[in-house]
Amino acid sequence: MKQFYRLRCILPILTCAFLLNTLSAQEASQTGAAFDATDFEPHGAVEFWPQGWPQPEGASLQVEAGNHFVRMETQEPGKMVMLYREIEIPEGVEAFEFTWKQRVTGLIRGDKSWYDARIMTEFMDADRSKIGKGPTPKRGKDSDGWESKSVKYNLPEGARFIKFMPCLFNTKAGMYDLDDVVFTAIPKLSPEEDPVYQRKLAQAAKLAQRRDKALKIMQKNGGTMIANGDMQADSNSDGRPDHWGRPKGDMGYATEAGNTFLRLQSDSAEKMVMYYSKLDVPTGVEALELSWDWRLTDLKKGAEPWHDARIMIKMLDASGKKLSGGDSYTKKSTDGWQSKSRKLLVPEGAVAIEFMPTLFNVKSGIMDLDNLSLKPIDAAPLLASKAKKDAERAFLHADPEAPKKENWPSELKVVGNRLQNAEGEEVWLQGSNVPSMEWNPNGENILKSIQVVLDEWNGNVIRLPVKEEYWFGKGGDAYKKLINDAVIMAANRGAYLVLDLHRYRSPKQVHADFWVEAATIYKNHPAVLFDLMNEPHGTSWEVWRNGGFVADKKKEGDEDAFLSEIEKKMNARGFESIGMQALIDAVRSTGAQNIVVVGGLDYAYDLSGILNGFAVDDHGGNGVMYSTHVYPWKRGWQKSFLDVAEQYPILVGEVGADARKMDFMPHDIQEDWDTWVPSMLGLIQKHKLNWTAWCLHPSASPRMLKDWTYEPTSFWGQQAKDALHGKQFELDHLR
Repeated sequence: MKQFYRLRCILPILTCAFLLNTLSAQEASQTGAAFDATDFEPHGAVEFWPQGWPQPEGASLQVEAGNHFVRMETQEPGKMVMLYREIEIPEGVEAFEFTWKQRVTGLIRGDKSWYDARIMTEFMDADRSKIGKGPTPKRGKDSDGWESKSVKYNLPEGARFIKFMPCLFNTKAGMYDLDDVVFTAIPKLSPEEDPVYQRKLAQAAKLAQRRDKALKIMQKNGGTMIANGDMQADSNSDGRPDHWGRPKGDMGYATEAGNTFLRLQSDSAEKMVMYYSKLDVPTGVEALELSWDWRLTDLKKGAEPWHDARIMIKMLDASGKKLSGGDSYTKKSTDGWQSKSRKLLVPEGAVAIEFMPTLFNVKSGIMDLDNLSLKPIDAAPLLASKAKKDAERAFLHADPEAPKKENWPSELKVVGNRLQNAEGEEVWLQGSNVPSMEWNPNGENILKSIQVVLDEWNGNVIRLPVKEEYWFGKGGDAYKKLINDAVIMAANRGAYLVLDLHRYRSPKQVHADFWVEAATIYKNHPAVLFDLMNEPHGTSWEVWRNGGFVADKKKEGDEDAFLSEIEKKMNARGFESIGMQALIDAVRSTGAQNIVVVGGLDYAYDLSGILNGFAVDDHGGNGVMYSTHVYPWKRGWQKSFLDVAEQYPILVGEVGADARKMDFMPHDIQEDWDTWVPSMLGLIQKHKLNWTAWCLHPSASPRMLKDWTYEPTSFWGQQAKDALHGKQFELDHLR
């Protein structure tokens, strides 16, 4: 019979209980006092599961020769069995001794080396936030019967709870028995007594030896950290270059005209082919330059944008945590061998670098790699460049704002061919598109750009292009939050935001699904208008409004210049369209009365069908504003949108010109910016057309920005900015 610990019973006397209790804070904080103890022995005639212990599948209470203990047993190969508990740490406890008995039987590890029998611990503060890891005693093979174990540990400052997690960690089979689990308060361990401190000292000494060795290797190899980087030395003539590994499967060494190099090859997008190398960084190295020669043959990238040929680089600290990195990549074959290089800073605390040439889930391809070198370089130029980038990043940062509803604009409605607010005042929307959320779910300086348009350029509206793919996809919550931050940023400035579903051709059901969700969120928000589809094209007016079959696209369209290969293929397939009216119906089904913006055909340029019987039904909402996108190759302004502007409000949702003409159409049909821009702005001002310029980004044409300093381009950005500030332009003639 066991000797019981002195514990106060916490269950009613009439209830049979197990010996599991916590001493008073005063008692438990005293040195030598147990603040948590379980011996699994029942008290009373009826046995209960021990209080405070979970009972997941695979856990059971066992008894042998009158002794009770808890057992974890693998139920399904590879599935974890864990007894998760949180143990409160009494005030004043600075260190503890954890003692227990264990027995491991029939253990078969899982697929990874750490899939074994173990006890994981972590420390949490009063808010239950993780503040550090505790001891992790583990066993990878059977024990010789019961064994008594003990570990002592200093608590991190602020620790109030221990996450106690004994488990069979994804093992294929096995039983893990535990008994006499006790946590006892002890005096704080001195550095000499502290196993964690001693382990860190030993690790630091070992790391110093490795880094000293790396320095000697680098000096021996003429200043490069990569030994035999040209792969010509093969001292034992076994076909494997000295200091290089034994690649398997789709990797090996090839020789041409006496020159040996590393070859990676893949014929399936289902696999990643990688050569892994990890090198210690000598002490004192602050910057490195990696150089190499490569040849890419028959490279066909995979399904995702990052499925290509690349060299992945990671800088690691002593614990293996990534501190920095960056990949050099290509998405197409090279014309023979190419020499490449990359310079990188060694961040503070970095002690190793991972170097990983990779064919990343490509459909096919061969990567040949040769003449690798990794040499220390002067860090000063890189540090100066980093300081400049950090300053740019700080300049471009804008914190999300809390809603300031007292500043929000008044809700808009359509009255005739104009917009009015709730006070009956006419509102003329003038602003800019703030793009990038249609190609990058993280956006590119979205909030800062909104501030610039509204605070510095005098706009009163933002058009924000978005994609349902990102809204519904992985990371959708963060995507929706950024959209909402943008809405608040605009509304807090008394401005409006046109939410643009940036899709092409003709509406699909998934677009209606998007609008049901988006309209539910922004139902009757005074600052939000809904632009239902960016640029419809390639259908009849009947299909445009009411839906119908949209045939396979026979030739590329304007939007193909901006789509990925997968998007092009998807966009070219025939499908059943639900029509623009169905998108309006989806919005109104939520009770949202917000103004809807509806683009015409010919990439939202042509609105002529609206006057020929194809106007949409608003179902009693705040109205429809029709949208046209006008660029320097578009002709027939009067019929395409000015006639419609006499009866309906118009949003020129995209407009602009670039000094560099578009390559997806003949240059000779594109009017020069210096005659087109002032005339277009004059037209907008003459007819008081609502407009959002395309676009406030230095890389998306027509470009309004030279760079991310927000300096406007001379050919479009400056004129648009001037117009927003009230400068008048003259229409010379209609196109």
